[in-house]
Amino acid sequence: MSKPALLSLHQALRKSFQSLENNQKIWSSVLADCSPLMVSLGNLAEQSRALSNVQISNTPLRDFPDLEEGLRFKLLQATDTVLVKLNEKMSSLQSVRDSISNQVSAVLQLYEQNTDSLDLLTVTERSATAPSLSDMLEWLQDAERHYRQQFLRRKTLLQTLRADDLSLLEAAPKRWKSLESPNAEDRITDTLCKVSFFIESQ
Repeated sequence: MSKPALLSLHQALRKSFQSLENNQKIWSSVLADCSPLMVSLGNLAEQSRALSNVQISNTPLRDFPDLEEGLRFKLLQATDTVLVKLNEKMSSLQSVRDSISNQVSAVLQLYEQNTDSLDLLTVTERSATAPSLSDMLEWLQDAERHYRQQFLRRKTLLQTLRADDLSLLEAAPKRWKSLESPNAEDRITDTLCKVSFFIESQ
């Protein structure tokens, strides 16, 4: 492979891994913000369920005829507010996914443009400070796939939620938590450790 092509590919890989590192932090931070919102959704659904199970007309509160309607309205409003906030968080997750996808696409495009001047040795050769090109490209694609799938699953879950469907809202926190993929996140962190010398050796 020509020296300039190899240098530009290395440069693009460094940029992609730096972007991946930054985006992984943003992703984790946004998900951390989502957790209490999901818990709030579950709590609001439980309160709505409790309100439905109480016959206010049989309690001393029957003297307030509009109370049940008012409470129900407030709970629905609060639920809508939380759902809006969660959808805003999804926009942040989408930005992370798009940023990683764009970086990986750019590297793969550059790689494909130079495949004619690549030989097997260049692609698979490792050094003390740099993993092989094939390994790094594969790691980036794995990370991109992970965030794409994670975003899609979380977005799909949120799209099923409605303020008036208590069963779905009550189950939402557990379903959201079940989407966590610590093993995949650990692999990405491990990858970033493997390329840390490579990123610094520019």
